[in-house]
Amino acid sequence: MSSNSTGLDQAPDEIKLAVDLIYLLESNEVDPKVALEAIKIVKSDLESKIENNN
Repeated sequence: MSSNSTGLDQAPDEIKLAVDLIYLLESNEVDPKVALEAIKIVKSDLESKIENNN
């Protein structure tokens, strides 16, 4: 691989984070159904934090 930036290096932060999270879940063999339920909890928590900051 060259030293030039890859597409991911230039991707928005949310794409980079999503790729990292997918890798983390897959590398730890987390059941997709469990991961999705956990993501719903995380989403709710983050939405609550955003709402409290406004």
